Amino acid sequence: MLTRFARAGLLIGALGGAIALAGCTDSSIGDFAPQHANRQLPPKIQQAMKAKGMNKTSPILARVFKEEGKLEIWKQKTNGRYDIIASYDICKWSGKLGPKFTEGDRQAPEGFYTVRPSQMKPNSQYHLAFNIGYPNAYDRANGRTGSNLMVHGACSSAGCYSMTDQQIEEIYAFGRDAFQGGQTEFQVQAFPFRMTAANMARYRNDPNYEFWKMLKVGYDHFELTKVPPKVDVCERRYVFNQIPVDGQPFSPTGACPASSQPDSLKVAYSSYQSSYEAAFNSALKSSTPAPKPTIAGIKEANIVSEWTRKRARGERVPVEPPSLNPDGTITQTERMGRIDSAEGRRMAAIEAEQSAKKKAAEEKAAAVAAARAAAETQKVETAAAAKAAEIAAQTPQQALEVQAAQSGAPADDGAAAKLKKRLLGMFGG
Repeated sequence: MLTRFARAGLLIGALGGAIALAGCTDSSIGDFAPQHANRQLPPKIQQAMKAKGMNKTSPILARVFKEEGKLEIWKQKTNGRYDIIASYDICKWSGKLGPKFTEGDRQAPEGFYTVRPSQMKPNSQYHLAFNIGYPNAYDRANGRTGSNLMVHGACSSAGCYSMTDQQIEEIYAFGRDAFQGGQTEFQVQAFPFRMTAANMARYRNDPNYEFWKMLKVGYDHFELTKVPPKVDVCERRYVFNQIPVDGQPFSPTGACPASSQPDSLKVAYSSYQSSYEAAFNSALKSSTPAPKPTIAGIKEANIVSEWTRKRARGERVPVEPPSLNPDGTITQTERMGRIDSAEGRRMAAIEAEQSAKKKAAEEKAAAVAAARAAAETQKVETAAAAKAAEIAAQTPQQALEVQAAQSGAPADDGAAAKLKKRLLGMFGG
């Protein structure tokens, strides 16, 4: 059955056109390209490709895993199935786990994307780059916005997946060679994490869980077939490896047409789901690492986007973007960012003036409070001195009577004698 299943996967991939081979008509990837855009893959990788039955120019696929910080390159073998050929540590990606919602939210996208020759950027200011194709049909159908989301070098990210320059040279070479071999487009699959039963159980209470469950279907199809899934969008959701019965097109916002899948795929996926459910239920009872921070939907995306707009205008903003907490409060760092515009300098001057006024007011209030406290102390001390003088002017017997009256109770003879003796000693009697 596995052989039939693999053949079904290959058929679906061909129908989807994700790895269709044809003449590459866009020559932009080679026009005026800098030298590093034409560097060849290292001999070690070329030897590994040969050992796995891969041609230098055979089709590729890229997979990204945020939590693990990995970017994988998979390449087609002579039998039509794909195998991993290289894995790279992502140097930087911005935002949190979860999809990109809006322009400026600094989220690196998650989903299934398509890269064509025109999206390759040999002259990128980030050494080398390729645009992953965000927003795709799913993103647009769900009102998500953003632009210029790349995989690039320079190890600096504001919504992209950034690699080191050496890494991007190899990744770029994989795509360049595949296009030269006739691949018209390659797939980029971007996930929050490896979609295992244990990881899905860890994030079962996350607000992005339903979105991730949808992505997992495509993830599972690739894991089972080792062929890039045919990806479509209807009813504002992803559908994978579906073949319309009457050849009707998929409309991203319209109803999904009647469709079918090869029986071998359905049987294999059903069998896999049974084992997955058992593993998922087992993972619920085990101790697992705490989930990583995730974006809290469009509300947090809009908060970060506003921070981005202010920063772009040169306004004074915290160094790091704000974060929305589960209880609805917002956390942001106190340290402010650099001033890089006339508006930023104006705001800094206003802040400095307000800070000086606040400090002066606090110092004035403190001085007034200190003066009042000193006056009260002086008043108490003056009253005490006057009282002492009054007592000193009296005879010992009068002093004894005053003390007894102030105590509220008559002194016994013994106590009176002791007090009288003490007073006589004080006044020289």
